[in-house]
Amino acid sequence: MKEKEEERLKILKETEKALHQKGFNNICGIDEAGRGPLAGPVVIAGVIMPETSMIEGVNDSKKISEKKREKLYDIILAEAISYSVAIIEHQIIDDINILNATKQGLTEVIDGLKVKPDLIIVDALTHINTRGIPYESIIKGDAKCYSIAAASIIAKVTRDRIMRQWDEIYPQYGFVNHKGYGTAKHISAIKEYGLCPIHRASFTKNFI
Repeated sequence: MKEKEEERLKILKETEKALHQKGFNNICGIDEAGRGPLAGPVVIAGVIMPETSMIEGVNDSKKISEKKREKLYDIILAEAISYSVAIIEHQIIDDINILNATKQGLTEVIDGLKVKPDLIIVDALTHINTRGIPYESIIKGDAKCYSIAAASIIAKVTRDRIMRQWDEIYPQYGFVNHKGYGTAKHISAIKEYGLCPIHRASFTKNFI
């Protein structure tokens, strides 16, 4: 089982390995959590992992249980050369749309890194302001690249914690369970109780 996991991680690190061989040292993987929900912020995370990093279990955050993500979160942060997180609130999402809000968060993440990366690899986004740092956009990067997968875990855990806090304030919507995504129960709660202050008006106009 351990050998199988090592092999999986080696495959996940092939992109970074090739980039290191081209002379890039500090490669920052960036990913987001929360582009689709009806409520709450979008969270963008960036992380520069050591070239030798091989944390067991690192994968696209959507493929990992909540309990496992929480454990990996602490290990990733302890091992990271540098990391940064940006939280873009629902009001900004409504003002400039989710794509532009995500791009704004990406630039904030780059500004927040204490170590300047040589290269940024990002899940699918293009036409982004990376402060002049070269970048590569990789489709489904969170499933293909180790550092983007690590960033996806940081972003997802951060956002889930935020939504659990909001659940304590607005328990009638069930944020603790669906984290703001448009589940049948969430939409039913919106129809019953109306919108709460953290709902994205631009995402929920069809439900009220």
